[in-house]
Amino acid sequence: MAKIKRFFELLLRLRWFTIILPMIALGVFIFILTIKNVYTETYDIEKFAQAKETIRSPVTVENKQETNRKVREAISSVEDQYSIDEEISEERLAYVDELFDALSKVDEESKDGRSAVDEDSENNEEESSKTLLTDRDKVLRLDELLSDDISNNISNSTFISLIHLTEKEREEGQLLLKKSIEDAFEAGIRTSNLQKAQSDVKQTIEFSQLDDSIQRAISPLVDFIIVENSFFDPEKTSQVEKEAANNVEPVIIRAGDIIVREGQTITNELYEELKLVGLLDAERNYYPIIGSIILIFLIVSVIGYEMHHLDKNHLLDRRMTTSILVISIIVIALMKIVSLFYTQESFIYYAVPIATGSLLLKLLINERISLVLAALYALIGSIIFNGEIPGTLNIETGIYFLFSQLAAIIFLANIRDRLTIVRAGIGMVFINVLLIILFAFLSFETYDLFELLIQGSFGVASALLSAVLTIGLLPFFETALGILSDARLLTLGNPNHPLLRKLLTEAPGTYHHSIMVANLSETACEAIGANGLLARVGAYYHDVGKTVQPHYFIENQISIKNPHDNLEPKESADIIIAHPYDGAKMLKDHKLPSEIIDITKQHHGTTLLKYFFHKEKEQNSLASEIDFRYPGPKPQTKEAAVICICDSVEAAVRSLKEPTEEKIDDIVSSIINERLMDGQFNESPITLRELETVHETICRTLKGIFHSRIQYPEEEES
Repeated sequence: MAKIKRFFELLLRLRWFTIILPMIALGVFIFILTIKNVYTETYDIEKFAQAKETIRSPVTVENKQETNRKVREAISSVEDQYSIDEEISEERLAYVDELFDALSKVDEESKDGRSAVDEDSENNEEESSKTLLTDRDKVLRLDELLSDDISNNISNSTFISLIHLTEKEREEGQLLLKKSIEDAFEAGIRTSNLQKAQSDVKQTIEFSQLDDSIQRAISPLVDFIIVENSFFDPEKTSQVEKEAANNVEPVIIRAGDIIVREGQTITNELYEELKLVGLLDAERNYYPIIGSIILIFLIVSVIGYEMHHLDKNHLLDRRMTTSILVISIIVIALMKIVSLFYTQESFIYYAVPIATGSLLLKLLINERISLVLAALYALIGSIIFNGEIPGTLNIETGIYFLFSQLAAIIFLANIRDRLTIVRAGIGMVFINVLLIILFAFLSFETYDLFELLIQGSFGVASALLSAVLTIGLLPFFETALGILSDARLLTLGNPNHPLLRKLLTEAPGTYHHSIMVANLSETACEAIGANGLLARVGAYYHDVGKTVQPHYFIENQISIKNPHDNLEPKESADIIIAHPYDGAKMLKDHKLPSEIIDITKQHHGTTLLKYFFHKEKEQNSLASEIDFRYPGPKPQTKEAAVICICDSVEAAVRSLKEPTEEKIDDIVSSIINERLMDGQFNESPITLRELETVHETICRTLKGIFHSRIQYPEEEES
């Protein structure tokens, strides 16, 4: 038996058991209740017969055959792609610059009266004859200066025409020629349009404002300069074809689309579509079931993620898991039961107490998970109330369920007692009726006043039933599962609780101390996002163990001698150290929640009673520090860590005769640093940044409390 017990304890510690297994169970439950809402009817139809009824597609599916046909058409419409070779373009433009640079060089040499030809023929003369160069000499000189490709492809007559131009005319011609050729190359010149490109450049020159002599001189250069620079690019063509294929929208047959109308002939194409969506006897349709499984998987995954989020914040346990599972089952079962009486004319879904789940989740866990599950419950409701028409969702139902639950969550604020739930129900009445009127106005159908009153009464019933069910079910979760809700915390915070009355009458100083610690702790916890209400109530009860021997604690020693003066330090330490555990036992006997009991046991952690330890050290140098430390455990939660700080801070500040802002700040800093260095927060999820926030919040609160007693330097001087 012991081994079996240990085995189950190990299972409960595993995350898959506490999160995944309950989610699988919930998913199976949802699937069983919604299977009839998604499973489709099949038909025995032959080709070329007439349809006896209108048939809609139960699923969304791609018609791949039609999509492939469109892809082939898109690919065949793609033109061949060409790439421009920039090196060719740059090379041909460089020829233009080379030619005109050579012409300029020859002009300069002609002006100087020197010729390379004359120098070669009169090597023996000391000075060359200074005669002007002839056209023939200039052409020969150009042949020497220019590359072979230019000199071999441009005629001498063209050279002579260019030579006869002035320097300014050549500059104008060069500029126009280069610009026209650059434009042609940028557009790309293929073999098929080479002549057209040459012709276009010539026309540009012809219709320019240049003189006829310039046009005649540069026009023959076009046939030489303009060459093919754009070539077929198979890779680019293939890429464009792929893009064209990717841009083809798939042909989708969507759920709810009409495939065949009543009386229509079943052509081969329609028959293939019916077969594709699985509506023929030979091909029973399981796609909606698969879709339902996927949807349910997504729903339970979101819930599982929210449970994981709680687990990361150390809030998830078996009680929380059970609550989420049970509440979800109750809400979904309520929707399914009501859906059995649902018709499109009845609008009975208005009466579903859907907000029960959201109210319970907010009260028992937190607002975030209630909001998430509200959306999921609305989604499930839109499936359950689809009239068992596969492939459809009742959007109106989903919207009604969603806003009804959101209203419940919003109106359930500032929880002081269980009457708050009733007030939230009254707020839901208004929203539910408003939604029903909205749907009536949006509909094309006409409603008479009696119908609106009937539907409005359904909305009122939904809101009030939600509040009543919440009030009825809340004690079950609080008692049977031991969940600590805000409503229960408020009940425990009532000063008339027997333990608080005992604390007030038997240890009034401790009671006042607890109230102060509660104020500080609640403010600090709210500042760091922890549960401020839990901290307040935990602080009320944290020192209840002092009622066992109240006069041994200094805050209760009014007009009496300190009994510790007659005790050994070790005896005094034992009395002081016992109070958290005496208090935990008293709380357990009164069946208070484990969270409050844990705070009581942990609020001193394993701190050292320095006063009695040093007193013992003076008498016995071999005194052990362990004997003067609380046995713990250390604070396990943020709330326990904050109360651990506030407990010491309140006592320390209360002992100050003149609590100035500087003294308060120093005391709070020293206590937090001391606890931190002593490792008291090692097992708590509280962070250093949060400790800094706690420090600032406590100081601000204490300065407000002691403001009237603070003596500022300016006041002392005056």
